[in-house]
Amino acid sequence: MNSADGASDLHLALQVLLVLFGWAGLVAVAVCLFRTLWEFLGRGVRAVWRSLGPWQPGRLDPRLPGAGGAEPAEPAYWWRQSWTDAASAGRDGVRMLWRALTDPWLDRTVRNLFRGRRPSGRWVPVPFARFLLVTLIAPGTAAGALIGAVLATVLLGWALLVFALLLGVVWLGWAAGVPLLRGVERGWALLRGLRTTCPHPGCYAPVPLAVHRCPGCPARHAELRPGRYGALWHVCGCGRRLPATRLTGRGRLSALCPGCEQVLPAAVATTRVVHTPLVGGTSSGKTMLMAAMVEGLHAWAREGGLRVEYATVADRSSHTGINQQLNRSGWAHATTGGPPRALMLTVSRGRRRRLLYLYDPMGESVSDAERVRAQRYLAHADGLVLVADVLADPTVRARLGPADAERADRARPSAQGPRTTYERLTGELAALTGRRRRLPVAAVVTKRDVLDQLSSLPAPGDARIDTWLGDIGLGALVRALGHDFRAARYWAVSAHAATGTGPLESEQRRAAEPVLWLLAASGLRTGPLTGRSEGGPGRVPWPRRPHHDTKADTKADREGGRRPA
Repeated sequence: MNSADGASDLHLALQVLLVLFGWAGLVAVAVCLFRTLWEFLGRGVRAVWRSLGPWQPGRLDPRLPGAGGAEPAEPAYWWRQSWTDAASAGRDGVRMLWRALTDPWLDRTVRNLFRGRRPSGRWVPVPFARFLLVTLIAPGTAAGALIGAVLATVLLGWALLVFALLLGVVWLGWAAGVPLLRGVERGWALLRGLRTTCPHPGCYAPVPLAVHRCPGCPARHAELRPGRYGALWHVCGCGRRLPATRLTGRGRLSALCPGCEQVLPAAVATTRVVHTPLVGGTSSGKTMLMAAMVEGLHAWAREGGLRVEYATVADRSSHTGINQQLNRSGWAHATTGGPPRALMLTVSRGRRRRLLYLYDPMGESVSDAERVRAQRYLAHADGLVLVADVLADPTVRARLGPADAERADRARPSAQGPRTTYERLTGELAALTGRRRRLPVAAVVTKRDVLDQLSSLPAPGDARIDTWLGDIGLGALVRALGHDFRAARYWAVSAHAATGTGPLESEQRRAAEPVLWLLAASGLRTGPLTGRSEGGPGRVPWPRRPHHDTKADTKADREGGRRPA
């Protein structure tokens, strides 16, 4: 009997416990589904949203160590900030969710229920009501809060995982866009033949990427291209947005050479550069010839054949200074001061444009091989102008009579003849460029006004200048130029008649023809402007990067044959 009573009491106790557990389960489900799950999930989502990064544009995030670096720009959001924001937001969301479980649910609501108080903490005066709160409501509420937190964490975790996958897709798209944009920009530069080079003395370094100034502050940006600071735009430390590609307008910003930190011309970012050194001995007439060439280009521009502009204000001032010297004395001072700064002009014909670099080095720069090697701009040459003062050649001087020798002395002949200049130049030029046989050379005989007055020599006249050079004893020079260079063409020019007071416009245009011929070799359609200057049409060499709209010119040039003229 006692054992049966004990068994019935145990069975009754188990039933009571099952009822209590069942009731607690119902309360837990109700609390979870109708309150805690959505409350916790909502708090987690709100915490994620509030933690998605700084909301002040242009302000560096302190969570990223060394975010600024040496570049005065804010790193692109998709480079690293997006992942930092996502991780921070996920941690804050989960942390806020479990913080809501502990307080107010476990620390206040559930604790008050287990103490027989209302969830708000108010005392329940009826003992039976306190008993019901402790036995029937408190356990289910605690379980419901815990289950709600677990389910909310799972749901929030899945949402964060999907968000991370979407973020990864976006990041991969951005990361793939950076090399794609760089490749497009590089391909566009190669297609247009853009090779930026510093024009300043002592530098002459290639500039694959210039340093750009921010228009809003003194900051200098050395990495203004698609990369970790942005694909299309960078944000300067001052908050100003800067274009990061040529396509978005980077060429409109002021650019500096990264080597010497001097200003580069604005056209260098969008225009193919044609490097044209004038090579000749001291007093051979290089400076006057360059002044005559510039005046000749402007003469063609006045006729509507070209559009010519100075690349910078400094170039205009430099040429104006030379013209003032010529107007005062009729002569240009000898070039001094070490390596030359290129005189830069933008020359346009039709829809094409070139940035012309004209180098006027000292005559002493070609006096020996070591000095030639120091002329680093020669490594970028697209063609040469050999300034030939034939009055300085010993063979020519030996043929002059006394009266002609006196006239030649008054013309200030060069310290070395053209053959000596060429011999000292040619070997080092091959070492510097590695492509001498692909370069055109324009040989310009200077001081034609004096040569026309000499009775001991045949006058250049309208004969072929290469033939005339052979007649006066410089045939070896003509043969060497024809052998060593891709194409050679010859002119005889009086720079004195093309510059100074009362210049002859016809002589100015003649002086510009060697430059126009070399520009035609770069693909600019200036071949027709060279005419039949000084003995035959010559041959404009094929551009290294041929373009479709030069077919007519090159066909006409080929009809003149491969003979130098």
